[in-house]
Amino acid sequence: MGYSEKERGVLERVKKSPFPTDYKGLREAINATIGPTNARPPEIGAFHEDVELRPGLRADVSVPKGAGPYPVAIYLHGGGWVAGSSKSHRKLGMQFAEAGCLTLNLDYRLAPEHPFPAGFEDCVFAVRWAHENAKRWDGDGSRIVIGGDSAGANLAAATALEIGKNPAGARLKALLLLYGLYDIREMMQRGREGGVAGTNRNYLGDDYEHKLDDPRVSPIRAVRPGALPPTFIICGTADNLLPESYAMAAALSRAEIPHEVHVLEDMPHAFMQMWMLSGCVEGQRLMFNFIKRHIDD
Repeated sequence: MGYSEKERGVLERVKKSPFPTDYKGLREAINATIGPTNARPPEIGAFHEDVELRPGLRADVSVPKGAGPYPVAIYLHGGGWVAGSSKSHRKLGMQFAEAGCLTLNLDYRLAPEHPFPAGFEDCVFAVRWAHENAKRWDGDGSRIVIGGDSAGANLAAATALEIGKNPAGARLKALLLLYGLYDIREMMQRGREGGVAGTNRNYLGDDYEHKLDDPRVSPIRAVRPGALPPTFIICGTADNLLPESYAMAAALSRAEIPHEVHVLEDMPHAFMQMWMLSGCVEGQRLMFNFIKRHIDD
């Protein structure tokens, strides 16, 4: 694919950047990207920082321009379950609002200080909270989408499965999976024994081996007919988690769950935040179009 010199430079720098394998290093690396990643934020209706959902759980709330009621998006940041925050993904959350969604950019609890299932439970609570409280900002709690990237995509899929168990409660209109990981045991067997930072002992504890098949940890294992809403999957060919996206797509196909898969050439991990890349622009266009097509179904 033809890229500008600027884009080629960005892709080359990303390719050469070392990936920290300890949680403190990963936190430092992600924090160092906050400024560049969040540059040139869009204009939106309003922004509310650190809204308390319950003690110990907060979210940034981005409100669209114009009149509501707005559909609601709950976004779960990546970072290997041990790093990242609403701040590291602030612009992306605001772009959801620019696209018309009242957006909760969730600061779920991180390991190792708060190991599994703390973060997962925060995400499930946030969906139910939004269902009841989105009207505070003129949001429509009956039209919720959930999504996330990397570890956040894992949490989004696991949360959607949990929410789907109670058809009388909150209902999800769509699931957005950005270069996530969905079967940790399988990922380890592909040769990445350490997984990503925090996959094993940091996230799951010393007895992590006994938790790998739990669908709250490896959600692909609970994909069944009707278990998930229409699902959007996106990944790049330069991302070593691409096999995970293909595996999830295959599982959705077997379960006859509506979905679409987009694989963008040469795009690396986290490209949906790299606003200087044409792949980011195209990926977001595809994602927001998916939401519009499913939010009123």
